[in-house]
Amino acid sequence: MVYQILLTIPEEISKLAKQIAESTSQPIEDVLISHLQTLTHPILPNDVQSELDALAHLSDDTLWTLVREQLPIDVQNRASELMTKNSKNQLNQDEQLELETLVHRADRLMLRKAEVATILKQRGYTFSQRDFKPRDE
Repeated sequence: MVYQILLTIPEEISKLAKQIAESTSQPIEDVLISHLQTLTHPILPNDVQSELDALAHLSDDTLWTLVREQLPIDVQNRASELMTKNSKNQLNQDEQLELETLVHRADRLMLRKAEVATILKQRGYTFSQRDFKPRDE
């Protein structure tokens, strides 16, 4: 079932949704619906939520360091190798478990970086995708 709702949103959210829609070549409605669908996701495990909550107490410099954090190149390469094998249905049980572990590790990193970006934005900073990369790149 689909419901039609008239919703007034703050200008800041509207601008951000428009920017995301333009940069991803999506209708703004799809961007907003995609975000609203995250409301149906389960609550984070306590250890993950505690880690994210602790980020709010860090200094700006520490947050900028965290936002640039990347998985080590050897881990990235191994994950890529395993994903390639997985797409060809060539993973054994140990490799499947290893891939799941690496994906979980990457997901935690992305979640942490997203939370850090939110905190930095709340503190008045602006940034671009380039700011999420290590300074040496």
